Amino acid sequence: MPKVYIQIQNAPRRTARLIRKTVRAALRYEGVPFRASLGVTVTDDEGIHELNRVHRGIDAPTDVLSFPLLDWTDGHGETPQAIDADPRTGAVALGDIVISRERAVAQAAEYGHTAEREYAYLTVHSVLHLLGYDHTDEGERKALMRSREEEILTDLRLKR
Repeated sequence: MPKVYIQIQNAPRRTARLIRKTVRAALRYEGVPFRASLGVTVTDDEGIHELNRVHRGIDAPTDVLSFPLLDWTDGHGETPQAIDADPRTGAVALGDIVISRERAVAQAAEYGHTAEREYAYLTVHSVLHLLGYDHTDEGERKALMRSREEEILTDLRLKR
């Protein structure tokens, strides 16, 4: 698998390691054939609420936000060209992820699993969004995204 550059902000060391491992697993599973980079920020409900309001027009906190830079659909699209890559690293920026630590902890309790599993789920979910997966309908695309999420989490041994 090509090298992945991951910048993580505001996450404890253990959570940052989990996020890195999860991002790499998702990109490997999806077969991303080029060097990639992305940023992950862990924030609180107040911080993600503001981002959700500004970028999506939704005046409420959410669990995770994705800001993709590629124009892909369901993990497929044009392979970025050399001009799209960072000249220093050769990596193509996929986008950014923002996770609410408060939502991750609350949802872990609600769904009866660990915060580790919830952080991994939110990371996989968001990486898939960066690769063009979507779940806005209740049809095939949502089912495809959900099956990918579960397969990646199973590979990480983080099943429900």
